[in-house]
Amino acid sequence: MTATEEDFVRALGRVLTALPRAVELDMARAGRLPLSEYEALRHLSETENHALRMNELAAAADLSLSGMTRIVNRLEQRGLVTRMKCAEDGRGWNAVLTDAGLAALEDSWPVHLASVRRHLLDHVAGEDLAQFTSVLKRIAVTS
Repeated sequence: MTATEEDFVRALGRVLTALPRAVELDMARAGRLPLSEYEALRHLSETENHALRMNELAAAADLSLSGMTRIVNRLEQRGLVTRMKCAEDGRGWNAVLTDAGLAALEDSWPVHLASVRRHLLDHVAGEDLAQFTSVLKRIAVTS
């Protein structure tokens, strides 16, 4: 590995650790959803019927099924998500976004977006984001 490659790998590692922490802190300071809950609700909000099988939701958030189950349990206790048996086969469970969950997500959006802009997008202004995004997607597919 060259010195430049090593510098890049180390910097990327720091970003992968620091960025979620910074966004999480901004969300907490503003009294909004924790980042893990925000991400779960966001994934549900982006589906046609605001529902996903638990294993699909876990995969979308890049979490274990048990980790997502803990998040959904917390969300369900607050009425932000409900769980329903899958109509397709009756074996699995769907996490379903409630109206209260969508409202909580919408309330957190501005804080999340401002945080991501401040901690990430403002630092890459003027760069070729389409090319950078393409590289990140290639990395994600092969990992």
